[in-house]
Amino acid sequence: MMNKSKWKEIVLYVLAIIVAKAEFVGCYPLIPGFFAAAFMEEVNRTLLLVFSIFGMALFVPVQAMAKYTMVMLVTGVVVKLVEWAYKSCRTYVGAAAAGISVLLLTAAGEVLQVSRRSAVWMGVLEAVLVSAMVVILSPLLHRMLEENLLPLRWKNDVEPRTPEHGEKLQTYAKSFSGLSQIFSHMERFKGSFEPEEMGKMQEELTGKICMDCEQCAICWQEESSPMYEIFYRLFHSIEKRGTAEEEVHQELAGYCPYSDSIVEEAVGVFEKAKLNLAWYNRLLENRGIIAEQLDAMAYIMEDCAREYRDISQQEARLLAAVKYRLKERGIQTREVHLYQRQNGRMSLQVRAASKWGNCVPLKELAKAVGQGLKRDMVPGKYTRTLIGKEESFLTFEEDTLFHTLQGVARLTKDHAQVSGDSFSFLNLEGGECVMALSDGMGSGINACKESEMVIELIEKFLESGFQKETAIRMMNSAMVIQGEDGIFSTVDMAAMDLYTGMCEFYKIGASATFIKHGEEIECISSANLPAGIFHQIEIEKTSRQLQDGDFVVLLTDGVLDYLKVPMPEDTMREILDTIETNNPGQMAKQILERILLFTAGKVPDDMTVLVAGIWKK
Repeated sequence: MMNKSKWKEIVLYVLAIIVAKAEFVGCYPLIPGFFAAAFMEEVNRTLLLVFSIFGMALFVPVQAMAKYTMVMLVTGVVVKLVEWAYKSCRTYVGAAAAGISVLLLTAAGEVLQVSRRSAVWMGVLEAVLVSAMVVILSPLLHRMLEENLLPLRWKNDVEPRTPEHGEKLQTYAKSFSGLSQIFSHMERFKGSFEPEEMGKMQEELTGKICMDCEQCAICWQEESSPMYEIFYRLFHSIEKRGTAEEEVHQELAGYCPYSDSIVEEAVGVFEKAKLNLAWYNRLLENRGIIAEQLDAMAYIMEDCAREYRDISQQEARLLAAVKYRLKERGIQTREVHLYQRQNGRMSLQVRAASKWGNCVPLKELAKAVGQGLKRDMVPGKYTRTLIGKEESFLTFEEDTLFHTLQGVARLTKDHAQVSGDSFSFLNLEGGECVMALSDGMGSGINACKESEMVIELIEKFLESGFQKETAIRMMNSAMVIQGEDGIFSTVDMAAMDLYTGMCEFYKIGASATFIKHGEEIECISSANLPAGIFHQIEIEKTSRQLQDGDFVVLLTDGVLDYLKVPMPEDTMREILDTIETNNPGQMAKQILERILLFTAGKVPDDMTVLVAGIWKK
């Protein structure tokens, strides 16, 4: 890399000599233009000045040489002063310095009659031409010096993700998917006992009681013995009712003097078999849950393999423009990578530090990156706000078309210490805003713990990169595996894509959701069961296109259930229609205030209202 850079600097010095040969109507505008553009690059400025003067000595008259030497000296001094004062120097500053220097020295030469007499307007034209050349040549020279250095930096500093990494992830994903299929294809749930199992229970019962009886050979010696039929009906009656039917008991007593002991022991044997069956089904259920989790892991690996596509080499010009814009602001960069997400949005990663040791706001760098990529960019999450002398790893994401504001209002049930409702507002990578609401069964501390667990699990799964439906199913699996009675919670989630405005609603036993489109109020309802009850969960998914100024309102059932009206959804529409505020927090608060008018100020259940407004930037 060092040798290549030195060769490029040598080429630059040779060009500084060659441009001195370019003459336009007695002027040499390429000399100050090329010098100013090259002077602002990371080259040896003294050698640049020496080679520029040497070129003029070869091709330029003495009077013009004196003029352009002074122009270069003045330009260099101005650029150095600006860099010292502002810790950076923009291209337009160097262009202005070179152009004004040419104009002033041309005018001075006219007054002192040092140079050839020429019209003043020629000096103005030359100054404009020099400034334009600086603006044009500066990014071209920067690109020439930076070109083809990116692959070398990858080799020496950090190795980016390659196609082989993606293939490895795909292989891992197939392995996990294969394991999932193995678990899924195991034996299915049993709802009742099979004839073989009934036979084993009969053998166990006869082994405990009949084997010690003197009449055992008489009862069981012949296949036509009525005891086979009596035992068969005995087990079926116990399976159906939990105890032996009186008719079967009496019939058994007519053949066996130990009928009471047989019935008592049969109930015990059957209860033990039922317990084994329940544990067997539970084991199969857990296998199904493991299969789902393996599927989810396989999906995550496949998603990671294709989530980012490295387009750094294809978009080398854009990266050169980005580095040029950052260099203008006094920022040194390395390991610059440009990625494209699945949705087509760009993400840039770079290691950067301030050349002069001053602090540069990250917003200023985001603006420079956006100018280089020709699209609006914003700093990524968890990125520092100021860049100093120490090198920092920075990420920049393509800016979204929409932005949101959220608000919440909640009331705790009368005489309860804590609310059983939990909620979350989550901004995900990729420009998604998710708000989730969970209502734990009942109220108080236990309900609060249930709903908090639901929200925390969903947050962790979503932040890890799982899809919404997968995150909900894995959360439900965790609740089912926990196996505690009464651990049921509703799930109400709205995921807004801030690039397109599309919103997806996921409901599990949740109350109705409302969308306010100006004067139009839309209601989205569901009728499925809460999470944590069954292994197989039903998720109701609905999509809606949101527009500028729309509001999404999520409610717990404590808000609608106590309106005491025939059609609570229609009443909520009327309430939302009368609220005129554009503040989500105020809207949520006013909704609860209107609800309390229907309940006479009482709070019979936990009430929570989430409101999110979406606007174009």
